[in-house]
Amino acid sequence: MRGRFITFEGGEGTGKSTQAALLAERLRELGIAVELTREPGGSTGAEVIRHVLLSGAAKPLGAEAEAMLFAAAREDHLECTIRPALERGQWVISDRFADSTRVYQGVLGAVDPRIIGALERLVVGPTRPDITFILDVPVKSGLARAGARRGKRAADRFELETPEFHQKLREAYLHLAASEPDRCVLIDARAEPAIVAEQVWSVVTQRLDPAMAPLIIEDVAP
Repeated sequence: MRGRFITFEGGEGTGKSTQAALLAERLRELGIAVELTREPGGSTGAEVIRHVLLSGAAKPLGAEAEAMLFAAAREDHLECTIRPALERGQWVISDRFADSTRVYQGVLGAVDPRIIGALERLVVGPTRPDITFILDVPVKSGLARAGARRGKRAADRFELETPEFHQKLREAYLHLAASEPDRCVLIDARAEPAIVAEQVWSVVTQRLDPAMAPLIIEDVAP
């Protein structure tokens, strides 16, 4: 039986990584094997491209080139990590996926939607998320969270964008949530992580019924 595929999306500082990890932990407590991953990255080749993208090295090449680099990273991620896990019956939880390219490069970067669509059809194909959680917080709060999380580390390529950019980003995600309600679930992520996690879990149990998932014992080193 194919595993389930869940993604988390949203602007900077919305708590995607935290919620993805909390959901993975809760599923594992039920005995469900989980592959927790991220984009860009999640596989050896994709992690190399991640460094290029988040360092800002690709920004001078333009949004179209960035979209193609994200697609290349996603192809490696899918082939090496996501699809094998799903075929094993594992649940895959990814911090970001194709919707990030739709929003960041498609809406904010003004890349022709035909290019974005073609890349998605070519790379993603039928491997689409069962549920996409879109976490939403006001821009000022999100950027403050991102800054606190980052500490003394340098801001990445997207964290350095203007507040206006991040406001447009938030609006684009809200539009995405409204346009695909069968897949996308909008979550108000201003609350404490434990409260947000309960909202996420409620949706997962209603839509995917993890209690009925086949149990797969993950390999544990002696």
